[in-house]
Amino acid sequence: MYVVPPPQGSGSADGGGGAVAMAPRTYQVWKGSNIFFLGGRFIFGPDVRSLALTIFLIAAPVAVFCVFVARKLMDDFSHHLGISIMVVAVLFTVYDLALLLLTSGRDPGIIPRNAHPPEPESFEGSSEVGGGQTPQQRLPRMKDVIVNGITVKIKYCDTCMLYRPPRCSHCSICNNCVERFDHHCPWVGQCIGLRNYRFFFMFVFSTTVLCLYVFCFCWVYIKRIMDAEEKSILKAMAKTPASIALIVYTFISVWFVGGLTVFHFYLISTNQTTYENFRYRYDRRANPYNRGVVENFKEIFFTSIPPSKNTFRARVPREPSGLQARSVGGGFVSPNMGKSVGDLEMGRKPVWAPEAGSGVVSDLEGGLSNDVLDTKDSGLNGSDVSPDLSRSIDLSHGVPADPAMSGSGVIHPRRSSWGRKSGSWEISPDVLASAAGAGVTSGGKTAGSQ
Repeated sequence: MYVVPPPQGSGSADGGGGAVAMAPRTYQVWKGSNIFFLGGRFIFGPDVRSLALTIFLIAAPVAVFCVFVARKLMDDFSHHLGISIMVVAVLFTVYDLALLLLTSGRDPGIIPRNAHPPEPESFEGSSEVGGGQTPQQRLPRMKDVIVNGITVKIKYCDTCMLYRPPRCSHCSICNNCVERFDHHCPWVGQCIGLRNYRFFFMFVFSTTVLCLYVFCFCWVYIKRIMDAEEKSILKAMAKTPASIALIVYTFISVWFVGGLTVFHFYLISTNQTTYENFRYRYDRRANPYNRGVVENFKEIFFTSIPPSKNTFRARVPREPSGLQARSVGGGFVSPNMGKSVGDLEMGRKPVWAPEAGSGVVSDLEGGLSNDVLDTKDSGLNGSDVSPDLSRSIDLSHGVPADPAMSGSGVIHPRRSSWGRKSGSWEISPDVLASAAGAGVTSGGKTAGSQ
């Protein structure tokens, strides 16, 4: 199992020994929550430990069946038929476990993250921007695409910085966007998506058949005892407690895996995913992906599985040290930047709460260059007066370094030349880059150097 090491301290690339460090592999700098085995050849979810429990729940009952039931049936049936009962049980268990590993240990269809947000398509708020200034650009939160003549909305993912393709969703457990996302299965410790859904259904179906196989031959063994010793069913059951335990176990299990098999059989026949079935309810609206029962089954079982979009063992160049903000045509604003800097997709608390960060944002905007502020505010009084641009601000504390600026840290929302919408501030990457370092004045010096 590979665990991502902590970041190294700053130093020379050769480490003082003259040898240039090799670039890390993709799985070594992976930003998701996945766990890798065998040098990135197998990828699992963060709850991969549950896979061991699933293997035990399958292998242990079969072992009990082979020792206490199938071995006894070998003596009651003819030579080849008796041996075949045990051989089928063992081979079918190996087949079932192989499907489990194919489901759990492969890329389910993860879409690689973007290093930068996509290019904005249009300007927003250009009517309020002066002629000498470049307006900010804002990505729409949702987009409409046409699928088989039906409009489908796709959503922007703030974590992966991309527009999710249709049927794609972000898994909050693995922290990845997965194509044709069905669900995250804790029993296999992996997301179920485009590249492993076929194996998942075959695993659930084969587990159901295995339960029925063990269940039926346990009753066959009890019947053989009744016929051989001329005993009642209760006395025959008392002579083989292992059979009784297996009958109860498989009876309970078949309701779970059997019900799951029937449910996914219905989903395949209607070309739905579990996520879509619970969220969109296609029985009340048109399903743009349903192409008929036959075509739906052919899509799942008789089409080639697309190759992975990730090469986990490929080497990637190291990112340059230091924070570098990307500016496109005057600045980029994420769809959720005006709300909070936190990861809204993952449900985490925002880094800057609106009430706690509003004063900091005002001070940041108050100390930037003349290209950002509207000099027409110089005739206003009170809180509407723009601060003196020659004064410095202390960004590390979020307050002006000059005491005279303490009363002018708020900029009038109607006069600000920053890209905004409905009076709410939207922080550009330039401001975030400044806030990450020491306090910067309008002239480019740090507040401590004044």
